[in-house]
Amino acid sequence: MKIHESGENYLEAILVIKQRQETVRSIDLAKEMNFTKASVSRAVNKLKEDKFITVDENGFLELTDKGLDVATKIYERHRFFTDFLVYLGVDKNIAAQDACKIEHVLSAESYQAMKTFLTKAKQENI
Repeated sequence: MKIHESGENYLEAILVIKQRQETVRSIDLAKEMNFTKASVSRAVNKLKEDKFITVDENGFLELTDKGLDVATKIYERHRFFTDFLVYLGVDKNIAAQDACKIEHVLSAESYQAMKTFLTKAKQENI
């Protein structure tokens, strides 16, 4: 099943929040993403329906294996693009904002080529 950019953003946010604190609830997502509780509720229901997350009786969100796979890939891309843009001289805050956009649209082939380039450039101190 194809997941949309907004779904990827929610999964990534759950992963990031989970790294900071033990549990994640919808209210944590709303605060993290600066969205309304209603918007988050709709997204959480869709992610649950598509089996990317589970929600327990206390309202705690957990990534399923499928959700964790997507979240990890998106977060890895986000970190890479942020680092790559900073390496090129872009301000860290701007790089992070731009990385949020790039991480969803760049092909796997282009992403891999950029990773290879950056690894070589760092090794050669370019």
